[in-house]
Amino acid sequence: MPVAPGTEKDWHQPPFDGVVSDGFIWGRGSWDDKGNLYSMLEAAEQMAKGGFRPKRTIYFAFGHDEEVAGTRGAKAIAATLASRGVRLDFVLDEGLLIAEGIMKGLDRPAALVGVAEKGYATLVLTAHATSGHSSMPPRQTAIGMMSAALARLEDHRLPMQIRGTVSEMFDTLAPEMSGFNRVVLSNLWLLKPLLLREFEKSGPTEAMVRTTTALTIFNAGDKDNVLPGNATTTVNFRLIPGDTQTSVTDHVRSTIGNDRISVEPFSGNTDPPPVTGTASPSFQLLNRTIREIFPDVIVAPGLMVAATDSRHYADIADNIFRFSPVRANSDDLKRFHGTNERLSIEGYADMIRFYRRLIENAAG
Repeated sequence: MPVAPGTEKDWHQPPFDGVVSDGFIWGRGSWDDKGNLYSMLEAAEQMAKGGFRPKRTIYFAFGHDEEVAGTRGAKAIAATLASRGVRLDFVLDEGLLIAEGIMKGLDRPAALVGVAEKGYATLVLTAHATSGHSSMPPRQTAIGMMSAALARLEDHRLPMQIRGTVSEMFDTLAPEMSGFNRVVLSNLWLLKPLLLREFEKSGPTEAMVRTTTALTIFNAGDKDNVLPGNATTTVNFRLIPGDTQTSVTDHVRSTIGNDRISVEPFSGNTDPPPVTGTASPSFQLLNRTIREIFPDVIVAPGLMVAATDSRHYADIADNIFRFSPVRANSDDLKRFHGTNERLSIEGYADMIRFYRRLIENAAG
């Protein structure tokens, strides 16, 4: 992941030097995702040196292209394992964190394990009109039609819903909440509208309860006195489990209500992968391991709102988890793909201990 041009001077340490200073490992990728990579390898190396012999096979699978859909990394690895007849008991990938002070009304840190993940659907909208001289504009222009369509999409977003994994997360966390938050989460049958109104005020919380609509690219025209024949826009949707590429495409077509605007899927789109059940032995194993290394936390299932390449393993594993064993506060979240990305040395040591213990519990 590159550094945004023009922000280099804002870094306290050079972004690609891997400086260890002031109790932190500084640099792009320290959070996302070299911390997980190296802590796994350090744990495995320590155990190998100590003579540990696993009773079950453990695969360490590291793709090189997760940020661009993982088609040459994780997808190829999963296909190779499938060709060998391998079926995995569970997959653990990067994902949700141990949230400290992020959730209102919750005093204890929450280790959120991603048992579900949003789908990814990018649609390309193209408004088709007649090009011509700007001195004689028709009533409907490509840019005008597209602008109206995009305004309708933003004004008529897909509905917020509390269901499935998010509902289970609230059920787990509610007894640990204090004050009014506990009352709301314990009585969603009555107070759900109130909670949803609060969620709508914040992008990160809103993303948990709806399929999001994001206008990301707009292209039209190249000369100030010429009406363009086409206006093209790229819209990215992150699909909550239960929605599909088909249902979202239908929503877009009905919302914009204009036959002169075509809607086409982008390559790399995926529906939400299957949800892993929290009653599974592998979730219980992960839950126990987390609490052994981080005894102060409460463990709860969660929905991963971004995309990981773990979805490529769905054909060879019924249980997929997205969890990074490191504590994070709201300030830390800004550093993912952002300025001054850094990982504390203490957090890195916890990650190594976690992966070592997970291997012991799973294959010892």
